Amino acid sequence: MQLSDKLKRLETNLNVLKEVRNEIHSPEMLEQNIRYEWEVRYGLLESIQIVIDIACKISARFNLGNPGNYKECLELLAQHGYIDRDLMQNTTAMVGLRNLLVHEYTRLDRKRLFEYLDHLEDFHTFIREITEHFLPESRE
Repeated sequence: MQLSDKLKRLETNLNVLKEVRNEIHSPEMLEQNIRYEWEVRYGLLESIQIVIDIACKISARFNLGNPGNYKECLELLAQHGYIDRDLMQNTTAMVGLRNLLVHEYTRLDRKRLFEYLDHLEDFHTFIREITEHFLPESRE
């Protein structure tokens, strides 16, 4: 899948997550309706994985270094000026959420999961910054 396709998929995911966020108004609603919880979990998991895939692909393609883990792929993007340092910190926190979603799914606090829906702008910022550096023709 091409970079532009991954970014489009991420944008689609964010639109769905926004719709879900507009439907649910509290963490309790995640408990009351498992469909909402699944939508949030999977939407965030796939969106975070797309960010990771993009970061690691760019790191490898442009020989930015030898990352030992997903967080280091994002750190390399910031180190080389492709994403802002604040965004790097926010996206590396997302990697931590991804790990919880994959490995600690039974213990994930629904309140915390709900709160991540208020931070979707970080994904949009990632899309903008990657597009500026790697798809400049898309800005025109």
